[in-house]
Amino acid sequence: LKSVIREKRNAVRDAELTDRTQNMNHVGRIMMRPRRTLRGHLAKIYAMHWSSDSRNLVSASQDGKLIVWDSYSTNKVHAIPLRSSWVMTCAYAPSGAFVACGGLDNVCSIHSLKTREGNNRFYRELPGHTGYLSCCRFLDDNQIVTSSGDMTCAMWDVETGQQIQTYQGHTGDVMSLSLSPDHRTFVSGACDASAKLWDIREGSCKQTFTGHESDINAVTFFPNGYAFATGSDDATCRLFDIRADQELCMYSHDNIICGITSVAFSKSGRLLLAGYDDFN
Repeated sequence: LKSVIREKRNAVRDAELTDRTQNMNHVGRIMMRPRRTLRGHLAKIYAMHWSSDSRNLVSASQDGKLIVWDSYSTNKVHAIPLRSSWVMTCAYAPSGAFVACGGLDNVCSIHSLKTREGNNRFYRELPGHTGYLSCCRFLDDNQIVTSSGDMTCAMWDVETGQQIQTYQGHTGDVMSLSLSPDHRTFVSGACDASAKLWDIREGSCKQTFTGHESDINAVTFFPNGYAFATGSDDATCRLFDIRADQELCMYSHDNIICGITSVAFSKSGRLLLAGYDDFN
């Protein structure tokens, strides 16, 4: 069946991305330099997530702290002590009112940034996964989607603490998820070397994308929502098109043999940035 699907996809592949973009101007060498340095954590920082205003961001560290930063001034806006220091992910709500985190405690913890109860910003715990929490992303203030080492993803009602939907289909730990711009779908990447597109409301897998030869550690949607990129332990990034139902391009280099831990697009989508296991 897999070979039949592969043949069908190749039959409708009428052009290559590299051929269609030959007439575009080259970007040239990108000179990147640090704009701000945010100092305050005392141990390894496992995750960061920007707020929707592109000013504040939240970071999660093994020092047991969740810190909300003002990236303009480099000041700490909030420093939230965590019940478990074994944190692997964090997320900023679109409204800016909540942040979330989770990790080896198998629990997604929600913290309010608007409370007036001093430093006690703990709001809600969402227990239910039977494996570590690898990623979480807010849909809005009352709904959040999580991925886990128990091979599932889940959508939660923050107010009641109940699972609204479960997304099952991966055969390996789910390592990352990314919400589409319209919040109707999300894509997940897992240790089964596949990425899956899910309908958030239906809870069903709409498409499965294969091609990687090892664990997929990171996924991110293209800004227009019609494609997404993945980063894997096979030392490649790949661009998949949802409408074409297949891989458009693979990004690799002979000198790079280490795994990819994170991926992100520039605002325009022209650049794809990847973080690697060799600290680059």
